Amino acid sequence: MPPEQPAPPEQDAVPPPPSAYQLKAVVFDVNETLSDMTPLRARFEEAGAPADLMPVWFAGVLRDGFALTAAGAYADFADIARDGLRTLLADLDGRGADEADEAAAHILEGMAALPPHPDVAGGVHALRRSGLRLVTMTNGSPELTDGLLKRAGVRDQFDALLGVSGPRCWKPAPDAYRYAVRRAGVRPGEALLVAVHPWDVDGAQRAGLAGAWLRRGAPHYPETMSRPKWIAEDLEELAEALAARGTGGV
Repeated sequence: MPPEQPAPPEQDAVPPPPSAYQLKAVVFDVNETLSDMTPLRARFEEAGAPADLMPVWFAGVLRDGFALTAAGAYADFADIARDGLRTLLADLDGRGADEADEAAAHILEGMAALPPHPDVAGGVHALRRSGLRLVTMTNGSPELTDGLLKRAGVRDQFDALLGVSGPRCWKPAPDAYRYAVRRAGVRPGEALLVAVHPWDVDGAQRAGLAGAWLRRGAPHYPETMSRPKWIAEDLEELAEALAARGTGGV
């Protein structure tokens, strides 16, 4: 049998919410959580690349952003995304640097036109009616978030659109979540992070927030990560569950 692993040090353990916990703010991830990135597949095909390269590229962007943060460095999403596309496209068919740059630019232009998931408008309005402060915290661009929320018709429902350029570190670094709740004007234990990515939910909970995982069709949540406080198929289902429990009962 493998040796039993020691319990994590107290400072590394997932902090419990305070006993008098009351939900005051919801912090939203953006890419894939609020936005539907499926249309980028067509952009890859228009650039002469297979559509299935899109999730490979996006996973690489996250990997490199995480790696820079772990090393104590920082770069914007757009710069990492462009570098990743240049490399993937050049490796794919040996195209030259200028051609790879042009194709990368075409693909990245699609980020500014991504549609929101169909449940976003209803879910956001329901959460706002509950009296909650709503903010976004993205590893991407707050400017792109602004356009996305305007296309969804919910821009006026949000108190702040935040990004990791503020704290100069990518989620799931604890300082990214602390920055978000500080800007929202609440304590970590008064905030709920909503994301489709388990790593984001886990990171938020380790920083003292509650976490809500939107499945969006995914069958399993990783057993190696802290269990979400809430699990819902989409944002409308989550809003209904929170309303049924009451904002003071999260």
